[in-house]
Amino acid sequence: MRLLHERTYLAWWRTGLAGIAAGFGVGRVLPDVLGGTNWPYVALGTGLAAAGLASMVYGIVHYRELQAALREEREPQSSEGFLLALAAVGIAVGAASVLLVLLSP
Repeated sequence: MRLLHERTYLAWWRTGLAGIAAGFGVGRVLPDVLGGTNWPYVALGTGLAAAGLASMVYGIVHYRELQAALREEREPQSSEGFLLALAAVGIAVGAASVLLVLLSP
């Protein structure tokens, strides 16, 4: 069971690192390549990087809760509110990405 938790923990970290890398690419690299107005790309990149950081933090907190629940032989506590908020940020960033693609010249 512990290896399953470690694999899930690492998946949250991979997701977080991907979000940070995508945020950097969209927020810093893409405006230089495309030229023109920068703020939409910077805002989108910031959202991606923030979601990546939140994923990493959630991975740590969730992993620690799972380990404590195993030690204490109890059910782990759920963090549904945080997961819903993270999903909402992901949906918002995805919708903003679609708008940027559709509205870009």
